[in-house]
Amino acid sequence: MSELFVGIDSGTQGSKVLIIDRKKRVIVAEAYATHELIEDNRGNREQEPAWWIAAIAAAMAAAFEKGKLNPKQVRAIGVSGQQHGFVPLDKTGGVIRPAKLWCDTATAAEANAMTARLGGEEKVVDLIGNAIAVGFTASKIEWLKKYEPANYAKLSTILLPHDYINFWLTGERKTEFGDASGTAYFDVRRRRWSDEVLRAIDNSGKLAECLPAFVQADEPVGKVRPEIAKQFGLDGAVLVSSGGGDNMMAAIGTGNVTAGVVTASLGTSGTIYCFADQPVVDPQGELAAFCSSDGHWLPLVCTMNVTVSTELTRSLLNMDIQALNKNVEKAAVGAEGLLLLPYFNGERTPALPNARATLFGMSSTNFTPENLCRAAMEGATFGLRYGLDVLKRNGITPNEIRLVGGGAKSKIWRQIVADIFNCPVICPTTQEAGALGAALQALWCFTHAQGGKASLKEITDEFVSLDAETAAEPHARNANTYHEIYAKYLKLNEQLRPLY
Repeated sequence: MSELFVGIDSGTQGSKVLIIDRKKRVIVAEAYATHELIEDNRGNREQEPAWWIAAIAAAMAAAFEKGKLNPKQVRAIGVSGQQHGFVPLDKTGGVIRPAKLWCDTATAAEANAMTARLGGEEKVVDLIGNAIAVGFTASKIEWLKKYEPANYAKLSTILLPHDYINFWLTGERKTEFGDASGTAYFDVRRRRWSDEVLRAIDNSGKLAECLPAFVQADEPVGKVRPEIAKQFGLDGAVLVSSGGGDNMMAAIGTGNVTAGVVTASLGTSGTIYCFADQPVVDPQGELAAFCSSDGHWLPLVCTMNVTVSTELTRSLLNMDIQALNKNVEKAAVGAEGLLLLPYFNGERTPALPNARATLFGMSSTNFTPENLCRAAMEGATFGLRYGLDVLKRNGITPNEIRLVGGGAKSKIWRQIVADIFNCPVICPTTQEAGALGAALQALWCFTHAQGGKASLKEITDEFVSLDAETAAEPHARNANTYHEIYAKYLKLNEQLRPLY
């Protein structure tokens, strides 16, 4: 009999459900449903958690139907969720207000005020291992306390997006170390909540009582509720694994569970991260010193604008993705001098939440659709290159980078990444790394619950493969040219900082 494991990846734009068959060692079904987004020009980015649940329910039902699968064969479910979101619950478990998301920059003043209250950024990094980035959860709680005191008074439980989905599945209010490390009120060295940061938000001690208990990476949060089992036709003994943030799950889904592997995501935002067996703390606070969702650590750098740049350009020029890629291929390396600082949504790394995008170097001869497309792709990649430099500054040098995300589907973009990073790149066979990682963690959790000893690496080695056709090696001439252009990118960035 088949044993099925479900991976849920709830992102900003939608939720993916992926199902693997343990015996066949393959993905047997996938489905996707979209979310709405509440946004404004003040930096607010919010969603109703009920939208996530509706999308997951629709995708789950569709996946079972598409794969002609028997839900009774499901053994465990794992959840990957967008990091840093703030889901406030009242004492009944009801959602108090829409969740503020990772990309919400309306809380910049609160992040800065908290940092100052705690003695400055150096002191904060020494205290918890991370700076209080605008996108992290802590400033969202401070914002609620300041601007919506009536809602803050109702606050009984604080959950992250993946925690809330686990809560829906099991009724349990728990979390794990990986996603918790992106809150800015978690000490990554000691793997505990930071009472100092919590009291900097509210010195009454209330917040410590609002936080969920921890489970280990290979432990289940619980079993599915009877209502969930009935809704999807599941067995009542189905386990729900600890889950984690989308980056933590994507690390598992790309086989990034041992030293030497680096993953980069070309999504709406960009991330670049790797496995570590001890905390990697950046004194400058630009590196996110995260824990992983496999019991180790996951040093990571995030940028806010990757496919944002190419999608806005594509929309402006009324092109489909194929046309965008063809125009990029037509343009010369360096886009004949056009250079884009891609800060359409502000920027996290470097920390410039109020920055805006800048197109530099326009002339009457180079202002063409081809060069605009190339500049958008190159500018987004230079932003990620800055993140790679942060990793290198902290002692991490990749031999190969595994690319995921929508942008990784583009052959020309993969080559640009290889040239700008001056490093070989390759894509996993399965691009849905977050959902696959969640399913593999669920399998790991179930195996241990049954008394098995399989390591997570043994499991990823069975299910994660690389697509040789996507490999790209850096071209020396292009790499040298990009090295010079990147120096100009950094100089332009520094000169414009005072204007943000």
